[in-house]
Amino acid sequence: MIRARTLHPGTASGESIRLTEPLSFWGGTDEHGRIVDAHHPQCGAILAGRVLLMESGRGSSSASSVLAEQIRAHTAPAAIILARPDAIIALGALVAHELYDLTLPVVVVDHLAYDGLPTNQSLHVQAGALDASISW
Repeated sequence: MIRARTLHPGTASGESIRLTEPLSFWGGTDEHGRIVDAHHPQCGAILAGRVLLMESGRGSSSASSVLAEQIRAHTAPAAIILARPDAIIALGALVAHELYDLTLPVVVVDHLAYDGLPTNQSLHVQAGALDASISW
């Protein structure tokens, strides 16, 4: 089990996918939760329902509204684990919770723990108000 800091609370499980580069949800993903950014090395990968491991987001403040809409449409990742805090991603999860009463946990782990998280394996994220745990 790995300890994490909560950016947005919630509980979720799913198969993990690790992105090798940051991603913006705005312009980087489509309505099905697929990476469509032609310059991203994992273009074509499906994020919907998976635990997304990503060092950080890649900007555009509009990404928070795209993520909130994906959460509403059930095409967002099940949870997001970051190596660096990202307020835009956390805001998307917060907006979806406030507007639609849907949760997507967003947590931050240190780089050493991040590097040790398994890929393509079922992960469980339990994020409370301040701290979280990740298990597999």
